[in-house]
Amino acid sequence: MSETGKAFEELVAIMARLRAPDGCPWDREQTFDSLKKYLIEETYETVDALNNRDMNELRGELGDLLLQILFQSQLAQEQGDFDINDVIEGISSKLIRRHPHVFGETEVSCAEEVVHHWEKIKRDEKGFEHRKSVLDGVPRTLPALMLAMEISKRAAKTGFEWPDLDAVVEKLHEEVEELKHELKNGDSERISDEIGDLLFTAVNIARWKKVDPEDALRSMTQRFGDRFRQIEEAAKSEGKSIEEMSIEEMDAVWNQAKQSEIKKMG
Repeated sequence: MSETGKAFEELVAIMARLRAPDGCPWDREQTFDSLKKYLIEETYETVDALNNRDMNELRGELGDLLLQILFQSQLAQEQGDFDINDVIEGISSKLIRRHPHVFGETEVSCAEEVVHHWEKIKRDEKGFEHRKSVLDGVPRTLPALMLAMEISKRAAKTGFEWPDLDAVVEKLHEEVEELKHELKNGDSERISDEIGDLLFTAVNIARWKKVDPEDALRSMTQRFGDRFRQIEEAAKSEGKSIEEMSIEEMDAVWNQAKQSEIKKMG
């Protein structure tokens, strides 16, 4: 057996030991539902490690994420549904089946063709025959921007699409004007609707330009935080609280921080 195989078997055995009658009380108390929050938390911590490009941190977070997969599989094994071997065999079969250009005779010339074949193979698989809409199967628990992107992609694949990027940008301006109108009226429900329309259109612009809107907003939030902290530092260096700064002083520090970022980029 390879070193990888031995290490994996040892990890599976550790998980089983933790769930044993004489194992860890906390691990024994866990259920499928109680573990959901940890699965989500570990996923986001892994994404943070990726964003930070910290390989040591990433290694640790991938381990934590793998533990969640093993934990859920152990629970399933205990009640006789499936075990980790079934999980591995399932994904192995799926990868081979959905890559006929690698493991079969199908020929493709680009990544777009790979995606086209992937989607066609998915539609022919067991379980997909019950789907009545191309939008069925999109997890509603996805973060809103990711959900919007996936819904938008699926609709566009059917031909429900703007003719070009300019048309999407025009739609964005239209949504801004509609939001302005509702802001004057003061109807909170309509304002919420228009903000949603505006965000969804922005997501479509991201899709056209192959930009991940979740990453884009996360990066902007990081930039905002960095600049705001510089405003706080500027206030502290002057011996006062940030609340004592004028908006003009705040803007001056903000713009200086922004220009520094631009210089670093180019």
